[in-house]
Amino acid sequence: MTQTDPAIAAVLGDMHAGTLAERMGIEFLEAGPERVVGRMPVAGNTQPYGLLHGGASVVLAETLGSVAAAIHAGPERIAVGIEINATHHRSATAGFVTGVATRLHGGRTLATYDIEITDEQGRRVCTSRLTCMLRDK
Repeated sequence: MTQTDPAIAAVLGDMHAGTLAERMGIEFLEAGPERVVGRMPVAGNTQPYGLLHGGASVVLAETLGSVAAAIHAGPERIAVGIEINATHHRSATAGFVTGVATRLHGGRTLATYDIEITDEQGRRVCTSRLTCMLRDK
């Protein structure tokens, strides 16, 4: 993990253990309240034609955006996804895809992130937007 505060890295480890994101091989590369970067292997996350499953892209997007929202919310609060959309632009068949979640809005009760997923050649695979409700634990 790079460019991640040690306290945030500890939270990521706790949040990630035993989750769908862990089973899909999602790795965090950078994390903070305004931006989270992670990657996921295409292998093991494909549909029957050997292409990256669109649902896998959505899992990556929601994982990155939710982690960013949780960091924004702070340790006494939680982030719960309430809306996500995704547009799939092209397929990926091998290697890794990388997602970058960038904060669009960070309020007291809602946080919204734009998530761009690209292949190893830097081509956009998917664009997603996630809104999370921020609540007390």
